[in-house]
Amino acid sequence: MSDQHAQKQAAAKAALQYIEDDMILGVGTGSTVNCLIELLPKFRLAGAVASSQVTEDKLKALGIDIVDLNFAGTLDIYIDGADEVNQHLQLIKGGGGALTREKIVAAASNTFICMVDASKSVEILGRNFPVPIEVLPQARSYVARQLAQLGGEPIYREGFVTDYGNVILDTYDLDVSNPIALEKELNNIVGAVCNGIFAANQADILLKAGHDGVETLKR
Repeated sequence: MSDQHAQKQAAAKAALQYIEDDMILGVGTGSTVNCLIELLPKFRLAGAVASSQVTEDKLKALGIDIVDLNFAGTLDIYIDGADEVNQHLQLIKGGGGALTREKIVAAASNTFICMVDASKSVEILGRNFPVPIEVLPQARSYVARQLAQLGGEPIYREGFVTDYGNVILDTYDLDVSNPIALEKELNNIVGAVCNGIFAANQADILLKAGHDGVETLKR
């Protein structure tokens, strides 16, 4: 087992303290979340709201009922990973392409718990990982031009379609020194459905696993 995978498992185990029986749990997407999903059968959950079809399939395989967010109401907690996180618990997400659904479930939850290994912690977002942007297929070229005007280098994620039938532009070289402002600016581009900056919906609790255990940070 790699050290990074061991850290992901440690972060997932640390998240268990926030889960209770009879809860409808919001569940994210990604390799760290997969570690969490394996541990969920020890609880008697009332159901789960999944942030992607991939996660939904994994939960169903374990016999966990899937609940439509429209009927679940406000969730107590949503647990997910991140591709990058800064000291303010602002994130970049969407490496798995589920950013829109992830952002919706995060917004509909009272507490957003983020699990990461130490490699995901950065001083400034966007320097090592691109900002994924979900785009309506018809608007791909237009949105790419707007991103270029902002100084970004958008790369079309070939062969990938989101759960909503849209495409992803992984955008490098954007200035993410003010994540809240950039998130709003990207939201205003016509044809852009959602972007992977989670600053308005930042994490409430960060579980950061490293060599010395799991550190808990709260905003």
